[in-house]
Amino acid sequence: MGFFVLLPLVLPVTSWPAARLAERHLHPRAATRLLTGLGVVLALCSTVCLGLLVVVGTAQLPGNPLPDAWSDPEVRAAVPYDEALGQVSIPALALLLAAGTATLVRHGHTRRRARQALRGLRSSPVAILPDSAPYAFALPGGRRSRARIVVSTGMLEALEPAERRALFAHERAHLTARHSRTLLLAELAAAAHPFLRPLRTAVAFGVERWADEEAAREVGDRVLTARAVGKAGLLARRSPAPTVPAAAGGGPVPRRVQALLAPAPAAGLLPPHGTASGLLAGLAAWFAAAGAATSALSSANAAIALAVILHAATPL
Repeated sequence: MGFFVLLPLVLPVTSWPAARLAERHLHPRAATRLLTGLGVVLALCSTVCLGLLVVVGTAQLPGNPLPDAWSDPEVRAAVPYDEALGQVSIPALALLLAAGTATLVRHGHTRRRARQALRGLRSSPVAILPDSAPYAFALPGGRRSRARIVVSTGMLEALEPAERRALFAHERAHLTARHSRTLLLAELAAAAHPFLRPLRTAVAFGVERWADEEAAREVGDRVLTARAVGKAGLLARRSPAPTVPAAAGGGPVPRRVQALLAPAPAAGLLPPHGTASGLLAGLAAWFAAAGAATSALSSANAAIALAVILHAATPL
């Protein structure tokens, strides 16, 4: 395996150009799906790589529950600097698992807290909370609860009737596209590797832009939607569910408004051909895809090679 096994720990950096260019030049739906897929693949590959380092690098430590045969020189020679990298990988993998667990716990706690605030209200697609603080968010459904749009009276009073329609269309888009799952995947990927944090930021902005475009299409007025997004984004400074889509800060509001005031982006999965921005976005997407493919091949090759070596070293 050699240094090839370490590639998945470095290749997530190839996603940075894609994260920057995709959110600017691709349709928000295509950019969000592309970046989420890249993040998941790169996170899984880097985690597999880290697990292999733990197995190979710690097999020779005293008191290790792994089979003694796994500490043979042939096994240890499969990874460069096996002892040092193996010992470093133990706390790294522990931190990764702790960060992922904390993300899942925080995600579940946020949903439970939001649902507790709705107790006693009539079960309906829209829940209006008597609160002077202006906020609105989409609450995904669960096993025993339905998906709902939650909005405060303070937000409704601050918007005009037409702007309210745009707001509700925005939140419905979050529920329809299940953006809560997309954001959770991006959070878990960022927890698995620090190089994937720019993707998390880009995905969070992408789901907001995606919902903005869906709202503008449903309302039929991009200027009205831009005005509603600007008002709601500036008013909703505090939310009872900060990790629920549309309540996670909403992304840079001026950039969202500027995008809505521009012509609607092309709905294809690829950027427009024949333009410099399209060429740059396409090259960045191919570069990131190549990095993800190389990372996946490297992880698969290392896992298979390690399995063969360990099988040969383990007596029947």
